[in-house]
Amino acid sequence: MQKRSLGTEGLAVSAIGLGCMGMSQSYGTAEERDERESIATIHRAIELGVNFFDTAEVYGPFTNEQLVGRALKGRRDGVIIATKFGFKIQDGKMAEGVDSRPAHIRDVVEASLRRLDTDRIDLLYQHRVDRNVPIEEVVGTMSELVREGKVRFLGLSEAGVKTIRRAHATHPIAAVQSEYSLWERNLEPDIIPALRELGIGLVPFAPLGRGFLTGTVKRSEELPDGDFRKNDPRYQGANFDANARAATAVHDLAKQKGATAGQVALAWLLHKGPNIVPIPGTKRRSYLEENAGAASLSLDAREMAALDAAMESVAGPRYNAPQLEMIDR
Repeated sequence: MQKRSLGTEGLAVSAIGLGCMGMSQSYGTAEERDERESIATIHRAIELGVNFFDTAEVYGPFTNEQLVGRALKGRRDGVIIATKFGFKIQDGKMAEGVDSRPAHIRDVVEASLRRLDTDRIDLLYQHRVDRNVPIEEVVGTMSELVREGKVRFLGLSEAGVKTIRRAHATHPIAAVQSEYSLWERNLEPDIIPALRELGIGLVPFAPLGRGFLTGTVKRSEELPDGDFRKNDPRYQGANFDANARAATAVHDLAKQKGATAGQVALAWLLHKGPNIVPIPGTKRRSYLEENAGAASLSLDAREMAALDAAMESVAGPRYNAPQLEMIDR
């Protein structure tokens, strides 16, 4: 798979990465998760040329980093591990609020290194902006970890333009991670232009609309307890119906091109700019192989425009109100 570069310092990653969160939480039920298949999926990703693996301390919490560490044992050279700090975790469970105090950042990084069984984190993100700690102080602490060799590159997740600019002035930011896809376009007016100006890469999570764009999902009422999407406004009631109608354009184009809807959605992202590296999540090799195939799918200007127009009618916010409050916009 071809490589892309994140940031002005040139962090080289595969054009499509692998989001590992769903191997441990959020999608499906605990009974559906299979650690052996998840590890086999990570190994297959490496065989396909995928070298960019995304995790976080809060996924689990902790268990996803441990899984990624086990999967990459003996395979560490040549792969890029991204992880994140910033949420509060108490008694092994996610708690309310965020914490980016310098001492906490250092504690989290040391713990993440142990769980990942590695001596360095390739890309360290602040998971959510902490309004109680100046971003210069946060990035200053992260840059100290770079100088100490424990971290290689820095990133932010769900940060706004002002925060991005202040952070980047303190230490070069390689990537900003945020939700971006055919059905979530909030980054286009301000954030994407700022990233291009500053030479910062964009790492879209949920590039398949949390599975919606693949055409294989159920409405929220039919999802099991414990599935994150059960509380997703876009999966509920009339929103679901409107979004299903909009997504037919993706499915129709996929049929015309002999591809899957997921491949079309990922190809659309790749065509949006050379500094964009989506990280679709999966816990199964079959879906991984399908996603990787998107890297070789071409879309022309007419097809891109048709997809853009069709998805303008997406209904519902991407998060519920408390979750939206945590986004730095």
